[in-house]
Amino acid sequence: MHPGAIQLRHLRAFTEIARRRSFRRAAEALALTQPAISKTMRELETALRAPLFLRSRAGVALTPAGEGFLPFAELSLSALTQGLDSLGAAGPGARLTVGALPSVAARLMPTAVEILGGMAPELRLTVVDGAHRHLLDRLRGGGLDAMVGRLGSEELMQGLSFAQLYQEQVAFVVRPGHPLCGSGALAEVARWPVIYPSEGAAIRPLVDRMLIAAGIPALPRRLETVSQAFGAVFTRRSDAVWIISEGVVAAEIEEGRLVRLPIDTTLTRGPVGLLVRADQDPTHAHRIFVRAVRLAVDRLTLA
Repeated sequence: MHPGAIQLRHLRAFTEIARRRSFRRAAEALALTQPAISKTMRELETALRAPLFLRSRAGVALTPAGEGFLPFAELSLSALTQGLDSLGAAGPGARLTVGALPSVAARLMPTAVEILGGMAPELRLTVVDGAHRHLLDRLRGGGLDAMVGRLGSEELMQGLSFAQLYQEQVAFVVRPGHPLCGSGALAEVARWPVIYPSEGAAIRPLVDRMLIAAGIPALPRRLETVSQAFGAVFTRRSDAVWIISEGVVAAEIEEGRLVRLPIDTTLTRGPVGLLVRADQDPTHAHRIFVRAVRLAVDRLTLA
């Protein structure tokens, strides 16, 4: 077996599973899906030509080969971590480019960046927002180091790993004093101009499905966009109903600039999480970012 067959991600996954005695908890800690961490372990076991774990109803246990390999894996990770720290892995010159859906950029990222600033003040962070498909394509192509957004379809998630952070649904919002204020009747929305999620938006198929389930025909006065700036201003100035992820308008609603209609949008509820390339070895800066995001979720009580 050639040592080059073993990568850093193999050692991290192996030691995390051994420490937590659970594939699921290890995957959550590493911001991976369970299929991704299972695949990583299969690769390592193939490279070592030995099984490392035994699974049973009681949980996960190390095999004799796993017990023998664990101290060397931990020693290797410890030595590498010390080396990275000595070089200032998240110090001067360290960079990270992350993508965020508009709802994440408006709701979660400000708190996450504030926390990250305290953990790694010299890390140069670039936050890119945009449509779901566009950000996924950039992540898959290497233009982003990580992304926080909705879980996409199986086709869109090819080559990517997803670790859930919280769940979110859409909101129907209007200006204060709108004739629909207080109305939970979805059918009434069709009588008014509507700002609708555009093609490629993560929530578009969810909103489509919700309207179909309610028997609502195509909305005749529909403007399609996911622009937060346009949607907020146009909704406040007009009688439009804005259909948008609740995270985008959370501050507007809290401060009274917009009003949420009491329409049941449970059908649009879906997971928001951390996305990375499945074959990506996370850097020290990436691990700090993941920690900051998880702390932000806890602080905002989103989970």
